[in-house]
Amino acid sequence: MIVAVYPGSFDPITNGHIDVARRAANVFGKVVIGVFEKPTKNVTFSLEERVNMAREAVKDIPNIEVQPFYGLAVDFARQMDAKVMVRGLRVSADFEREFDMAMMNRKLSPDLELVCFMAKPEYQFLRSSLLKEVARVGGNINDLVPAYVAQALREKNGS
Repeated sequence: MIVAVYPGSFDPITNGHIDVARRAANVFGKVVIGVFEKPTKNVTFSLEERVNMAREAVKDIPNIEVQPFYGLAVDFARQMDAKVMVRGLRVSADFEREFDMAMMNRKLSPDLELVCFMAKPEYQFLRSSLLKEVARVGGNINDLVPAYVAQALREKNGS
């Protein structure tokens, strides 16, 4: 069975993230969504909140689990006995960033393969930071995230 990790901040998890995870679960025997404890960007939700939202999002997919992780994604992959790291690509700018990360990850962990899933057209523009900005000013994000995530964002924004 091939184990894949799908690392990220997931602040919050979006329908785009869920789509990539679901598609990866159709390819690999097991997918571990790794929720990074301390991303370099400012986060809205605590690690516990992000893990719980991700677990709720994939609870109906039996070969996906969600785990918090600390440190390097390649070390997390090693801990999970993963052979593959999954990433989603939305636009060409993602490719450049992911390429740089892939080369560094290859240097740190030569046996770890990278598999990228292209975002579906309806999610190509979707970034968690943009989503949070729209939610902060009262925009409708209901078709971009699960209902409980939209509600959590409304509560964080006091609306």
